Amino acid sequence: MTKRIKSLFIFSILIASSLILQSCKKIEGPGGSSTIKGKIHVLVYDIAGNLINEYDAPKEDVYLIYGDENPYYDDDIKTSHDGTFEFNFLQPGKYHLFVYQDCNSCASGKEAVTLNVEISDKDETLDVGTINILN
Repeated sequence: MTKRIKSLFIFSILIASSLILQSCKKIEGPGGSSTIKGKIHVLVYDIAGNLINEYDAPKEDVYLIYGDENPYYDDDIKTSHDGTFEFNFLQPGKYHLFVYQDCNSCASGKEAVTLNVEISDKDETLDVGTINILN
């Protein structure tokens, strides 16, 4: 091979390797070893605005959106008997967590309580704490 052909060949291999490495970049979502966990707690008020009851929410739906681009949820889970939830096996990245609460002034009767979170490291357990919702 001539020197020019060898240089062109090496350059082509470098470009191809660069493209392959970029296409292997992991994005938000499943396939990792991180966790987002928390607890859903329900607050019940009377018409005068007085707190009349509160409890940890069993069997409450919790939703997770992967990344910033997606308008639809990618995963959902029901809370345990004590209101806790865990989304496991996640990649580092940005996530939107939401749960619905009652809303008397909303046409649908429900509104989303949203929490934006970010997993920054592999093997991270991100505890979002207690999320209070109205019922």
